[in-house]
Amino acid sequence: MRLKIIFCYDGSEFYGYQVQTKEDERSVQLELEKILSKILNTEIKLVASGRTDRGVHALKQVAHFDVQQLKMDLGRLTHSVNCLLPEDIHVKTIENVEDSFHARFSVKEKKYRYQIYLGEYSPFFRKFAWQLRKELDIEKMKEAAKYFVGKHSFHNFCSNDDDFVRKIYEISIEKRENWVYLDFSGNGFRRYMVRMIVGTLVEIGLNRLSINKIPYYLNECINDRISYKAPAEGLYLYDVIY
Repeated sequence: MRLKIIFCYDGSEFYGYQVQTKEDERSVQLELEKILSKILNTEIKLVASGRTDRGVHALKQVAHFDVQQLKMDLGRLTHSVNCLLPEDIHVKTIENVEDSFHARFSVKEKKYRYQIYLGEYSPFFRKFAWQLRKELDIEKMKEAAKYFVGKHSFHNFCSNDDDFVRKIYEISIEKRENWVYLDFSGNGFRRYMVRMIVGTLVEIGLNRLSINKIPYYLNECINDRISYKAPAEGLYLYDVIY
């Protein structure tokens, strides 16, 4: 039996979603696996839609796991898991799916949101936004964002890897009072990719980088990784679509 689990978490106190090599480094995956294994009295291994890095949050993360049999209904299982989980993780639903469903390989679209706060420093936002506290040229950032839409090799906008080609469907940027929201949708994102793109767009919005540099960095023949990376605390896995 294959079960799909949808959950959210505050990533502030985690070293990322994925199980870490050091036992004292908290991960979302391990916290969930421990609780599910205890309740179901069998070892549970989660397969997620993807990993999030240290300090990154998720409003909707998706994973699947397999069990031989289930002796309780899914509503009760969801309630039981939430009763034992730490306060920074919450399970929204657990549901039956076909055995062909795969939390990672069945994904059609992922959405991320990055939020920037431009107002006076607030200790309440320190783990949940990039407190930039500088004026940004939003229109210039919107113009620059258009270059990233489409299928590109993002080798200069992610960490070392061997699979750089991704397709971004849309990037929207909106300013509401002292908040700036950058929404990304695409078929997938490599490690640090959203944060590096955000960092680049902010440099442009601060008039410290020319928009004309973006085609240079997106050129698959150029190896010149950008040095701009937005802080982790402003990034949220927003939605996963199958």
